[in-house]
Amino acid sequence: MFANISCYKFARLDGLKALRERLLAFAKARGLKGTILLATEGINLFIAGPRADVDALVAEIRAVPGLEDLAPKYSDSEHQPFNRMLVRIKKEIIAFGVEGIDPAARTSPKLKAAELKRWLDEGRPVTLLDTRNDYEVKQGTFKGAVPAGIDHFRDFPDAVAKLPEDLKAQPVVMFCTGGIRCEKAGPFMEREGFREIYQLDGGILKYFEEVGGDHYDGECFVFDQRVGVDPALAETDSSQCFHCQSPLTAAEQAHPHYQPPYSCPHCYVPPAARAAERLAERQAALAAVADPLPGSVPYDNQRPFNVPGDFDRATLGEALAAAFPHLPSEHWATIVAEGRLVDGNGAPVGLDRAVRAGEFFAQLQPATVEPPVNANIRLLFEDEAIVVLHKPAPLPMHPAGRFNRNTLDYILAQAFRPYRLRAAHRLDANTSGLVVLARTRKHAGQLQPQFARGEVEKVYLARVHGKPEWETQLCKLPIGDAVGPAGNRSVSEGDGASRDARTLFSVVAYRESDDTTLIEARPISGRTNQIRLHLQSLGHPIVGDPTYGREAITTETAQTLAPDAAPMCLHCQWLEFTHPTTGERVSFEDHAPAWAAE
Repeated sequence: MFANISCYKFARLDGLKALRERLLAFAKARGLKGTILLATEGINLFIAGPRADVDALVAEIRAVPGLEDLAPKYSDSEHQPFNRMLVRIKKEIIAFGVEGIDPAARTSPKLKAAELKRWLDEGRPVTLLDTRNDYEVKQGTFKGAVPAGIDHFRDFPDAVAKLPEDLKAQPVVMFCTGGIRCEKAGPFMEREGFREIYQLDGGILKYFEEVGGDHYDGECFVFDQRVGVDPALAETDSSQCFHCQSPLTAAEQAHPHYQPPYSCPHCYVPPAARAAERLAERQAALAAVADPLPGSVPYDNQRPFNVPGDFDRATLGEALAAAFPHLPSEHWATIVAEGRLVDGNGAPVGLDRAVRAGEFFAQLQPATVEPPVNANIRLLFEDEAIVVLHKPAPLPMHPAGRFNRNTLDYILAQAFRPYRLRAAHRLDANTSGLVVLARTRKHAGQLQPQFARGEVEKVYLARVHGKPEWETQLCKLPIGDAVGPAGNRSVSEGDGASRDARTLFSVVAYRESDDTTLIEARPISGRTNQIRLHLQSLGHPIVGDPTYGREAITTETAQTLAPDAAPMCLHCQWLEFTHPTTGERVSFEDHAPAWAAE
C-alpha cells in the first residue's frame, strides 16, 4: 500500500537551488516518487511512497523556515501513481500570471468543510464557484456549482469578467481540488469588487476526508495516474485520454473510439478526416520552409568530397581532377590559395596532399546564395510508411552542383523534422510529377528494390517536337555510363560501358499549331535520363529539354532551368507499386500539367 499526499504552503522562501538538491536527494534515498514545486512564494507537492518515508519527508520540509505548519492531505493507493521523482524551481507554484496577488501575505477567508456542509444542509443561499479546468469539472463537482469555464487557470481572470455583476454582492464559496488555486483566485475576485468571498479550506479532497460526499456528484480528478478518487478517497476506475486529457469513465473506456494513446470518444476524428488534417498541417509546414527559399538567404556552405577507392595513396589534386573532369586545375588552385579546401578537421590542405580511400575533404563556399527554384511541393498522401507528393519543376531532388538548400531533400527535412524521409526513386530537376518517399530505413528497403527490379509501373507524359510516324514504339537502345560536362549521357551500341534500357511510347495527340505531339511513356527499365535520351534518339526530343533538346546545352550552370523559363515537358503522371506494410498494390495519379492538358 502506498501513502499519497498533496499539499502546498505559501511562504517566503529563499535558497531554492540548495533546497531543491536537499529535498531531491532526501526523497530519492527513500524511494519516493512524485513532484515538488518550489518558488519564492512557497511550495506545492504531490508525493507517494511507504507511509513512514512520506512522513519523514514531511518532517524534513517542516524543518524549512516558513513551512513549519505544512498540512498534507493523505490518501492510499495499491500502486505507485508516479513514474519518477522531480523537484523543480518555478516562478509560481500555481501558474496564475497576475501581478500583486500574494497569498503569503493575505488570502480570502477559509470555510471549513463541516461549515460548508452545514450551509448546504440548511439551504443557505450561496453560490459555489468551481475554479478548476473544464475537464476536471466533467468528472465531478458540487451540486449546483457554477463552473469557471476554463481550460487553464491562467484563463480565470477572463472568466471572472464574464460573471453576472449582481454576484459581487452575494456570498460566493470557491473551491478546487486541494485549495491552492483558490488562494490566488479569492484575493483576485476581491480586487475585482466581489465583497463576500470564501474559499473551501483544503479543497474537495479535504471535504471528502472530513464529511464525505454529501452535496457532491461524481468523483474528484487528481493529477496522477489514479486520475480520480471517490468521496472515500479510494481510486476509481476512471482513466484519462492521453491526447485530449479528458477524464474517462469505465463506459467511455469501453467505447470503440477509445483508442489509446490516440483518441477517446471526446476527441475522436475519423481516419479520413485525421489524414486530411495531418496532410494540411504538413502542407503548411512546407510552405513555411519554402518562403523565402532556404537557399536565397546567404549562408556558409560546405561541399563534401570523399576520395574514391581507385585513388588510395594518390594526391588530392589527382582525385579531384578525376571526380570533376569539367573543372579546370585553376579552379582548385584558387580555392587552395583562399584556404577553402579543408580536411575532416577543418584544416586547410593543398593539392599535393597524399590521400587515402574514403577520406573526407570539403570545399568551403562562404555567403552562398543558390539559384531560385519552384518550391510549390504538393502533398498527396501520407501514412505510417510512405509519403507521396507532387514535385514541381525546376527543383533538384538532392544536393548537387549549385544546389544544396534549394532542393526537395532539404525542404522535406525541415518540414518533417525530426523524421528524415528517404526517396524511393528520383526525378530530374526539370521533370515534374509523382515522387514516393519512405518514412523509415526499413520501408525504404522494401520500396527502393521494387524500382530497381522494374516492379513499379510508371506512366509519364511528354510533349515532343514533330509528329511520330508510329502510334506505339518500344525503344531498346542501351544507355552509356559515360557522363558529359552537364551530366549528360548518350545512347550506345551495347558495348561494355552501357546498360540495357527499354521504354514503351504511345502517341496521345498531335498538335498542328506548333508541330508537337503529346506522348505517353512507360519506362520498363530505370536508367538515368532514359525517356529523354530515347525520345531524342527517335528524332522527337522533348520540348524545353535543355540537355537533349533541339539546342543542346553542355554546361553545368545551364542544366537546371530557371523557374520563369519555358518548362521541360516531361511529367511523372502515374505510379503503381506494392505498399511496404500492407503488401497490397497501390496506385497514385497526379494532375496533368498545363502543357499536357491543352
